[in-house]
Amino acid sequence: MNLQSMTGFARATAECDGTAVAWEVKSVNGKSVEVRLRLPQGFERLEPAVRQTIQKCFSRGNVQATLTVSRTGTSMVQPVINEVFLRDVAELANRLVAQYGATPASADGLLSLRGVFDMPEVVETEEQRAAIDAVIMKCLEAGLAGLVEARQAEGDALRALLSGHIATIETLTLRAEADPSREPGAIRQRLADQVRLLLEASPALDEARLNMEAAFLATKADIREEIDRLKTHVAAGRALIAGGGAIGRKLDFLAQEFNRESNTLCSKSNAATVTAIGLELKAVVDQFREQVQNLE
Repeated sequence: MNLQSMTGFARATAECDGTAVAWEVKSVNGKSVEVRLRLPQGFERLEPAVRQTIQKCFSRGNVQATLTVSRTGTSMVQPVINEVFLRDVAELANRLVAQYGATPASADGLLSLRGVFDMPEVVETEEQRAAIDAVIMKCLEAGLAGLVEARQAEGDALRALLSGHIATIETLTLRAEADPSREPGAIRQRLADQVRLLLEASPALDEARLNMEAAFLATKADIREEIDRLKTHVAAGRALIAGGGAIGRKLDFLAQEFNRESNTLCSKSNAATVTAIGLELKAVVDQFREQVQNLE
């Protein structure tokens, strides 16, 4: 299955008996599906159906849909001019100019008078309304299909980025596992040096007890479990990305697990090289989680 980003934009148009229809749909990140609609006056009746259609297409993201409906061609409303009334008013205006020196009336001034110019309301039959509604909903489906395609295109780009981050996490995990400071010989030498320094500082200390304490601390500082869990999380991340679908929440949880293990690795490290690797891990995990926020 494809991955989908939560951001995208699409536009679709259609026409029905001289009525032009256009939908613009766009989406951004969101924890759940939130739909915001802008419908022209008179088309509020479509809101429930539009919301339901959009919610079926997506599981996450804030979606905004804007509908534009305009009359074209012969279906446009023709203005009605009361020419008899207009002629009478024009003649009266001319007399006022001739007799009293009034300012001549302009055409737009005459047309703005009540009763001269009128735009009649469009009266639609039930059949016409149903036909327009059907075209609007079909146009919406086309717009949503375009939005899905746009989100999938960005999802493909995110798939490559996330796969790259996981590969880097795996590389750093293997570097930590193979770090020379984790070799048994290096650990023994480090413990011996620590015990020697303590004995030199305070000869009264019990050497056997110090060796036991040092061995205990070395065990606590071992990062074997963290490395094993990081490997498991890497495999889980790759499986999720390969499976596709709405995996944004799952990957976000996985990012938290990556972050927890990298933090623990840094806190348990007793070698500068491993600490440096842990810090690199934290940086990559932050980038991974940032990109995951864009996924559905």
